[in-house]
Amino acid sequence: MTYRGRHRRQRRGRALRGVLAGTALALTAAATIVSASQAVSSDNPGPLRSITSAAELTDFQLKEHLASKSSLDRLATSMGGTVGVSTVLEHTNRTLRGAAECAPTETGALPVAPTATHAYCWDEADSASQRWLPQSVTTSGDADEDGRWGANRVILSGWTHNDAKPDEPEVSRGLARIAVIDANDLSAMTYRWVLLVVPTEDGSDYRKLESSISGMVWYQDKLLVTASAEDTDRKSLYVYDMNRIQRASVDSPAVGRVPGGWSAHGYGYVMPAVASYSLTGGACDPAADDRTPCFGSLSLDRSSTPDSLVASESFAAGADQRSRLWRYPFSRAGDRSGLLAANALGRVNAVEAYSTKATGIQGVLSYRSAGDEKADWYVGLAPAVKDRHGTLWRLDAEGAKAARCGADGESRRCWGEQAESLSYWEGTGEVWSLTESAADERSGWLGAPVPERVLYAVPLSSITGSLK
Repeated sequence: MTYRGRHRRQRRGRALRGVLAGTALALTAAATIVSASQAVSSDNPGPLRSITSAAELTDFQLKEHLASKSSLDRLATSMGGTVGVSTVLEHTNRTLRGAAECAPTETGALPVAPTATHAYCWDEADSASQRWLPQSVTTSGDADEDGRWGANRVILSGWTHNDAKPDEPEVSRGLARIAVIDANDLSAMTYRWVLLVVPTEDGSDYRKLESSISGMVWYQDKLLVTASAEDTDRKSLYVYDMNRIQRASVDSPAVGRVPGGWSAHGYGYVMPAVASYSLTGGACDPAADDRTPCFGSLSLDRSSTPDSLVASESFAAGADQRSRLWRYPFSRAGDRSGLLAANALGRVNAVEAYSTKATGIQGVLSYRSAGDEKADWYVGLAPAVKDRHGTLWRLDAEGAKAARCGADGESRRCWGEQAESLSYWEGTGEVWSLTESAADERSGWLGAPVPERVLYAVPLSSITGSLK
């Protein structure tokens, strides 16, 4: 593919396994978190049920919308040109704290079983804020099979503005940002924020994304993020070009063109959308589980042929609706790097879909081991009651399995607390995830003074080995 010549050095992906895996850290959540009241989980999602009806599969069909290259170029020229990921990494201004520097309440949000091999807490300026919620993660292990973007190993984390707070000014509502993390040295990771925006059709301006990003995948030179059901343009996915990061020139709360230049709500960089996908059946219905789906979580499956984007349906934990899982193939055309496989009419069809009994899915992953006929699906489920650990289930046609933990060994609430997103870095064999909990969710519980927001990695082999 043409993108590889621009962004890859020689293939070193497999060699990264030993560098990144390291010795497992003794990172376990406090035993008091798994109480007797949690002993038996009732959220078993059951087996996968294949959806084969042509009519039902049509519910997942997407329509592709490509932004005009001339309009994108006009915007870039007006802003002084584009920069790449490496430029952002050269100007990181936040530091991720290692596990030893995290507060007990933060490490208490980590999985109980299996335990994490890497864990990080955000810069205190971000970890203490209730204005933003971390919701998704993807890595350069998704972007390229050698695990690098150019010379760098990179992790991206998507955060959505917490619009639930009533005192938020209108200009802040609907903001979405990406933490671009320098992961070259896992003992000293730093990051910088990039604001996601949507350009006007003529490229004369841009606006805030105005959507949550519960799912995110970096594939080749594109970043695909979810759009919420309330998106004003009725899009389901937005697409960003990692080579079209642009500098803001004015430090103000505004987003877009302002007197004297360009503003990004105080951030130094913006990334304008270059494409989007909408469901051909119309806007999704958050209350329906048998029609046009609302996108929840996303991840990349490199074990499929071709590589594919997998998705889950968005429903709150404890809802009556049950979530579906499905996948779209990525394009193999050299001039469509990072885009989904669309037909001549710009339609993208799901090639596989399943129904489950799951609700409250906050992370989805599909992976087929060598020699296996079909892929295993993993879903992270949030408990209906906040302030408790979730469950990571592996699903297949026979049923579902999850780790057990707790004093009596019967609880399945062993995964991260309010954990969001799953991303498999094939070169290291690790699954990355992050916790979302905000301080007000834990008010008065164990006297927690700060949000329990942690970025962590767990070997997939540990996950599969813990299933019972």
